Amino acid sequence: MKRYVLNPAPFVVPTTDGKLIEEHVGAASTGTSAYSLAHMVAPPHWSEPHQTPSFDEITIVVRGRKRFEIDDDTVELQAGQALLIKGGARVRYSNPFDAECEYWSICVPAFSPDTVNREAE
Repeated sequence: MKRYVLNPAPFVVPTTDGKLIEEHVGAASTGTSAYSLAHMVAPPHWSEPHQTPSFDEITIVVRGRKRFEIDDDTVELQAGQALLIKGGARVRYSNPFDAECEYWSICVPAFSPDTVNREAE
């Protein structure tokens, strides 16, 4: 049995808001439930509804800026910065800026639509 998983191409998550989501490791791409790794590009002036995920999420910004509303705080990251948000925090992600934001996201356990707990808009 091989002790590695090679994923030759990411699973591209279908979206309707212009955001690019490419899952390289995770439930949808490799059947891995312990963690997930995704590359994302959020277009200018993008946002999504609040959510209260049951997983931890690490974000590493590569290019641009990204805003996080976490419980009662607002945090902005720029290229080269990272942020860990613990599961159970109420969070809203956005890119209210005029340029794209490219970033990587690591979720532990893996991202799942069933555990993101996204609120209705």
